[in-house]
Amino acid sequence: MPKRYTYRAEAHWTMHRRGIVEAESIPRTINYAAPPEFGGEPGLWTPEHLLVASVSTCYAATLRAVADASKLEFDDLRVAVEGMIERLEGGYRFTKIILRPVVKISRDEDRERMGRVLEKAERACLISRSLECTMVLEPTIVVEVPAVV
Repeated sequence: MPKRYTYRAEAHWTMHRRGIVEAESIPRTINYAAPPEFGGEPGLWTPEHLLVASVSTCYAATLRAVADASKLEFDDLRVAVEGMIERLEGGYRFTKIILRPVVKISRDEDRERMGRVLEKAERACLISRSLECTMVLEPTIVVEVPAVV
């Protein structure tokens, strides 16, 4: 397996206070703007939303891989992410990102293992490991035993 991968995207400023971003081999574009707090247009993706979405999706994909490697099944996963930006010396930056995964499992005896898998996925997530801000994991494990008919 190669040790280096390259990913490309290109942002185009289209008009007024909005633009589009596209990536090679991906047929759809994403409309974006600066956040309204910084003079942007409301109702569009922002670079800040894209960053926290990257953390959320990377964590979900990493959790799937770690769970598969651990031979641990789960029934559902949702990963909410909250990113905090603060003005520090030198300007604004993300200072904290909170990951709030909610995972459903069907066996209570898997709860402890799932907790370890959730933590391992947070440590292994490529995107969150690439950021300098504080990462906080606040997982919820829901046990939903299937009804016997």
